[in-house]
Amino acid sequence: MPAPLLEEAATLNIQVAEPIVVGESEKGRRQFIPIISGTVNGPKIKGKVLPGGADSQIIRPNGLVELSARYVIETTDGEKIYIENNGIRHVPEEFVDQVKAGKIIDPKHVYFRTIPTFETASSPYKWLTNRLFIGSAVRLPNEIILKIYLIN
Repeated sequence: MPAPLLEEAATLNIQVAEPIVVGESEKGRRQFIPIISGTVNGPKIKGKVLPGGADSQIIRPNGLVELSARYVIETTDGEKIYIENNGIRHVPEEFVDQVKAGKIIDPKHVYFRTIPTFETASSPYKWLTNRLFIGSAVRLPNEIILKIYLIN
């Protein structure tokens, strides 16, 4: 049985607004991050991230961030693709208080992986709906850089 191979599909530079903090509950710190815009560049997909998406997050007491983002991209050929991107972000224990306070941690200390799924009515991009992907991301103050890989 051949081992799965990763093939780069695209890099997304996603511009985000300040988090809307819902507050602390027994589950952790709930926040909602509006997606403003962005770009999509890669060998498989090119286009832009449309405004109106959002990333819903819960920061657990141990610093683990569970995230669920929903947004739409428009390809350079005018097709629309819906992305549902779920994942986790985790930092070592010494950075947990900073994460809980909403501070951005140096990416070298952060494990940030996602599992994007796609939905589209577009024939040229229908292949996205029957393949598996994995994402590797970095959180910056106003941007998320997400590399999406096709699992072959």
